[in-house]
Amino acid sequence: MDRLTAMQVFVEVASSGSFSATADKLDMSRAMVTRYVGALEQWLGARLLQRTTRSVTLTDAGESCLRRSQQMLALMENVEEETLSRGDELRGQLRITCSMSLAYAQMAAAVVDFLASHPQLKIDLNASEGALNLVEARIDLAIRISAEPDPMLVGRLLAPCTSVLVASPAYLAAHGRPQTPADLATHRCLSYANFGKSTWKLSRGNGHAEVRVASHFSANEATALLRATLAGGGIALQPTYLANPHLQDGSLQQVLPAWKVPDMAIYALYPSRKHLSPAVRALLDFLVQRFATARW
Repeated sequence: MDRLTAMQVFVEVASSGSFSATADKLDMSRAMVTRYVGALEQWLGARLLQRTTRSVTLTDAGESCLRRSQQMLALMENVEEETLSRGDELRGQLRITCSMSLAYAQMAAAVVDFLASHPQLKIDLNASEGALNLVEARIDLAIRISAEPDPMLVGRLLAPCTSVLVASPAYLAAHGRPQTPADLATHRCLSYANFGKSTWKLSRGNGHAEVRVASHFSANEATALLRATLAGGGIALQPTYLANPHLQDGSLQQVLPAWKVPDMAIYALYPSRKHLSPAVRALLDFLVQRFATARW
């Protein structure tokens, strides 16, 4: 049996923890999935998976094989991509990841526009709030919002990411408009679960304020907080790439406009400068140009 296919099947089983899910994803029978995993175990002379009626887990040998298989598959993809790319015609598949809010507001449309110029290329977008291990997840490019990007990755700045305090007109009519940062402590605030949940930092000129807010509702994802804010749930910190359309149509209003929150930045991150494929380079250049002209 083809060993590269066996590696691909094994990696999918390890990722999903299910032979049936792997069969559905790879469009093959469950029996064929079992045969490929068995052939790989026979070839390596080691059991790779512990199977029970309720779960599939990796053995120590399986952990080692998973890392090597991921590396082999990534190398094969790069070889195919570089071999098949002729001139401006890019082929193969790229895997990219970004937050759900950025995917919704910017990246989904950006990918569509990029693919319009490269119809032979395929892109898989993983919209996730978790910080994936790019090597283990076989991610070619991560678009992340951060004040300090991971120093173990190569980073390319795409754009600043500013945020604003916003609330719905209905909330402000019912509860009043805060006049100073200290007033936020008496308001219902919506916060990001993984960042600044209880303390908001603001600045105006040389002045600074740290406010302990009463966060009655938090979420790990910005668009969920946006919907709660639009529904009149309270005051929230929102990135301008989400908030600006609602500020323009009046469904949200800015709170304490003279005060700023700390800026972050949007970065394109990738594991290494070595062997960067033509497709990744092309997408990087496209995103740099697109984000440079973005207005949010």
